[in-house]
Amino acid sequence: MFSKRRTQHTVNGKTPEQVEQPEQWGRAWEVDWFSLVSVLGLLCFAPFIVFYFVMACDQYQCSVSQPLEELFRGEVTPTSIWARTASFSWTAAQMYAAWVAFQAFLYLCVPDVLHELLPGYVGGVQDGARTPAGLINKYEINGLQCWVITHALWLANVLYFNWFSPTIIFDHWIPLMWCANILGYAVSTFAFVKAHLFPTNSEDSKFTGNVFYDYMMGIEFNPRLGQRFDFKLFFNGRPGIVAWTLINLSYMAKQQEVHGHVTNSMVLVNVLQALYVLDFFWNEAWYLKTMDICHDHFGWYLGWGDCVWLPYLYTLQGLYLVYHPVQLPLGHALVVLGLGLIGYYVFRSTNHQKDLFRRSEGNCSIWGKKPTYIESSYRSADGAVHRSKLLTSGFWGVARHFNYTGDLMGSLAYCAACGFGHALPYFYIVYMSILLVHRCVRDEHRCSSKYGQDWKRYTNAVPYRLLPGVF
Repeated sequence: MFSKRRTQHTVNGKTPEQVEQPEQWGRAWEVDWFSLVSVLGLLCFAPFIVFYFVMACDQYQCSVSQPLEELFRGEVTPTSIWARTASFSWTAAQMYAAWVAFQAFLYLCVPDVLHELLPGYVGGVQDGARTPAGLINKYEINGLQCWVITHALWLANVLYFNWFSPTIIFDHWIPLMWCANILGYAVSTFAFVKAHLFPTNSEDSKFTGNVFYDYMMGIEFNPRLGQRFDFKLFFNGRPGIVAWTLINLSYMAKQQEVHGHVTNSMVLVNVLQALYVLDFFWNEAWYLKTMDICHDHFGWYLGWGDCVWLPYLYTLQGLYLVYHPVQLPLGHALVVLGLGLIGYYVFRSTNHQKDLFRRSEGNCSIWGKKPTYIESSYRSADGAVHRSKLLTSGFWGVARHFNYTGDLMGSLAYCAACGFGHALPYFYIVYMSILLVHRCVRDEHRCSSKYGQDWKRYTNAVPYRLLPGVF
């Protein structure tokens, strides 16, 4: 949505001193009571939610209500449920350590060559977005290559070598959860301590004075070890997302092993979610301009979330289908496939329009017409003034976050592939709706602080966030 270039003299005919902009923009500097309560709630209950859903599938055939009903009737206790749940194992720890080390090796030691072989793919060393302090970081974009190498080895194992069972992830799913939690808390705590003792860039660090908020939402904007290991890019885009498709493949193999066949619903979930994952890696350079990388600081929210929340709750549909295989009627399957593909088209087309507009600085065609936009400006912490164009054409003229609308359509398709027998597979669409609406509000609060009156002009031109005429 933004196309930025730095200017040292005038902005829309104004000198830098005449541009009315807030002194600070980006993540909060102060914490209100509502934010603090929300942070404490997430820190306390998010790990419990992950454990509850995985335990419900392991012990209660994915019933969300049965464990609570038995607790209320006094038939079980939290201690007895915990005792029946698989625990930490050194086998799982070795597997998980090898997995993270292998992904770190691919990220740090295997420079990207796919961008030289695949037309249209942008890889290699790329610039990130300008930070609030006015810096532009460089990133090694090689996620697609990491995904291809990893899955080629997985396929070679299945077809030829038989080093391990294709159901290995499912078979160690709960012990691996404890390992993922250990890493999530370890990296979050390390980032918190690092921000106090040896920050990568102190100008892009934010301390609110509230230890809980700083731990969860992060202090450093781009914590790094050396020049290459970027915490946000690695944990957002390597161990969890690369594993997403492998986890689903393991579920598919387990369904075949247990039930003797693979259902069309399992195939749909694998195909639609693989499309989403591959889109992420094909457009990883574009991802550098999204909220996760260019606005969020690195704390527990991203560190633990990428290690635990993403791989364990984003894959609930496949886990459910292992326990409850669903063979969809042809019409139902086609509707799910159509919804997923249309959602993907809206999601990708919307993001493509923004990327095209940004790269061409508005000298392009969107829906056959020259794009319209709002001229705007902002000031970074180093005092420099920058210019932006806020796109009001194409999908960005329909709603301010129409890419999220497409994302929600795809999310609903994943859930609908599981039929309507249980509530558990639909957690994903409920969560994504809350997440993306919250992101809308967060992003617009940041943009309002960043662009001032220019943002008000933009929201007047594009009045709706997600659904025209509704919200």
